[in-house]
Amino acid sequence: MRLSARVDYALRAVAELAATSADGKLVTADRLASAQQIPPKFLESILLQLRRGGVVVAQRGPEGGYRLARPAADISLAEIIRVIDGPLANVRGQRPEELGYHGAASALQDVWIALRANERLILETVTIEDVVTGELPERVRDLVADPRAWV
Repeated sequence: MRLSARVDYALRAVAELAATSADGKLVTADRLASAQQIPPKFLESILLQLRRGGVVVAQRGPEGGYRLARPAADISLAEIIRVIDGPLANVRGQRPEELGYHGAASALQDVWIALRANERLILETVTIEDVVTGELPERVRDLVADPRAWV
């Protein structure tokens, strides 16, 4: 699995937003960019996508900034990835079920669908709240505890 810089920055910015605006307080893009060392202009375009995707809300003006649109416990990593980059798993820009493999390679479609299912298993169950609190689901902790996961 390969995540784009946009997705990495989006996940980090939303986690930072969740941690610093738990009481609904607005946080500026500059503060988010500084806290997570994200290029400010790049972050502005990411925040616009997140706003359009319903993950964050924005308020303009001198007291303006961003906050989560919903509680952090209701925002999965998968949702943020989809808002920024589209479907979780695709091959050459297509969904795995749309591919047409033939002959000796026909089982590859099943592999790509299984891969997507496993990505969903993790990314749809881990929320921004889990990331901020460090209390990841047991399945994730079990995977991380396996030394083979680190190589």
